Amino acid sequence: MAASIWWRRLESAGRWRRLSHSHRRRSGGGGSSSSSSAGIAPALEGSEESDLTEKTTAKTFSALQAERHEQAERTILISCPSNINEKKFYKYLSSYGMISKYFFYETFGVYAVVEFSNKESIGALEGFSSIPRLQHECAVPFKSRFFNLRNNHPRELSAAQPSVPCLKQSVIPVNELLRKLSGAESIDEQLYTACKEYQITEENTRLRFLVCSLVKDIAAAYFPECSIKPFGSSVNNFGKMGCDLDMFLDLDSISGRDNAQTGGAFSMEYQTKRVASERVATQSTLSVIGECIDQFAPGCTGIQKILNARCPLVRFSHQPSGFQCDLTANNRIAMRSTELLYIYSNVDPRVRALVFGVRCWARAQGITSNVPGSWITNFSLTMMVLFLLQKRNPPIIPTLDQLRDLAEIEDEYFVESHDCTFVSNNKIKPSQNTETLEDLLQEFFEFYGNFPFNLMSINIRKGKEQHKPEASPVYIQNPFEQTLNVSKNVNQTQLEKFVTSARESAWILQQEGLKHPISNTKPWGLAALLLPTMQSRGGKNKKKRQPASERIKSLLDSLKINKQTSGYLSRPNGGRRYICTIAW
Repeated sequence: MAASIWWRRLESAGRWRRLSHSHRRRSGGGGSSSSSSAGIAPALEGSEESDLTEKTTAKTFSALQAERHEQAERTILISCPSNINEKKFYKYLSSYGMISKYFFYETFGVYAVVEFSNKESIGALEGFSSIPRLQHECAVPFKSRFFNLRNNHPRELSAAQPSVPCLKQSVIPVNELLRKLSGAESIDEQLYTACKEYQITEENTRLRFLVCSLVKDIAAAYFPECSIKPFGSSVNNFGKMGCDLDMFLDLDSISGRDNAQTGGAFSMEYQTKRVASERVATQSTLSVIGECIDQFAPGCTGIQKILNARCPLVRFSHQPSGFQCDLTANNRIAMRSTELLYIYSNVDPRVRALVFGVRCWARAQGITSNVPGSWITNFSLTMMVLFLLQKRNPPIIPTLDQLRDLAEIEDEYFVESHDCTFVSNNKIKPSQNTETLEDLLQEFFEFYGNFPFNLMSINIRKGKEQHKPEASPVYIQNPFEQTLNVSKNVNQTQLEKFVTSARESAWILQQEGLKHPISNTKPWGLAALLLPTMQSRGGKNKKKRQPASERIKSLLDSLKINKQTSGYLSRPNGGRRYICTIAW
């Protein structure tokens, strides 16, 4: 039986990979649309069609981050005129240096991201660039790596000039996703497809690092040796296209900080401003840099200084990229959490696919929201999925304590009194677990549909339930700041909504007519779970959802099954397990 399940999983993953590779061949190698159309620049590596199971698994988080930052330092952002001639564009920029990669995208206009082979090429371009002369306004003479490309011969452009091919920067529409999922051959393939369609593309990742690098150029006016690093969904391998860009202003890497005292007669230290606490220093730093972004950074709008929050931040929109940005400082635990999730994402390809599938389901059911509030967050859902995978027999991923035990001396990491140590290399052995994604998705709904949230908490450090230390409806322990509850915002109503949706989804996946494809047009499997419910549609006439909702009825009616099959589709006695009622 185990061998059969294992073969089915391999066969499903292999089929997904063949589909991915055939799509790359049809689309010209999976590189930049611009380079493949003109044939004048190398194709981008690891674009949006990259194989899930091959993505960045060979590199540690720190090595990948260093590579991305170095790429961003050699990259510029250009606002382009409409109907630009791509060959002339490439020829013009090549006169300043060799171009490694480039691509076009569209937000509030057409933009190009151009990576040169070395930073000296950017200096050469800057030497021939000018500050614009404006008729009714004055330009602030701040020179950034965000340029505006002017066409000196506009008459040469005709209306028939084809526009450059722009890469997608938006999320796939739900109807298109449902169509693709309904055409899949298994629930495993559906989950891999959802992950592939929603994940952040290679080009979007490059753009995120470039925006961080552009903001760093402003912060460097005060702290020349600082760095600004993306964290969270942008880089932990669980990010969805369109997610916010969280940025961390890292001042710890400034040379001369905490230098050891020498044994001579004297030692030298910098004269610095003294403030009451590290929090006050963080607030002052972010306030000044936020003001500079507001006054000098082209394309940055809607700056908000939220300095009294638990973690002070500066929030703004970067219009050329379309990103909503949050800049924080002194947030080292968040960076460590990002690396931990990155490591988990690379342990087994099922991890990312299941997380993306659960998040996709939660958004369709109205369990999560883009607006802060009492809803369950994507981070909490990710913790739930990781916890479930730790509890499988055998486990699919190790606990955080097990990762700490694998750590070496160079992996030791403490933030104040918090132990943030875990292994950072590829020493984690692959799991012997052979469960399919279909089994794991079913188990997620059944496990949390029956979880005693009123008594127990979730702890991925230990990989087992523990008694709740407080009376919050949901308690998910922060893996590093162990006295914090990452789901403290969730209220009882939202928890009941989550549990009800999980139970209903578990029942749907038990039905033979909804578990396997009937046709390429009828939603089944994951697609059936993404159909909107009466709760998530909104409006004044919302009704309280019952276990046998209108959504389930319409799904069963659409199958047009005969009487014998209809008898099977009634709530089964032979299901995997009953969905029982728990005490709240």
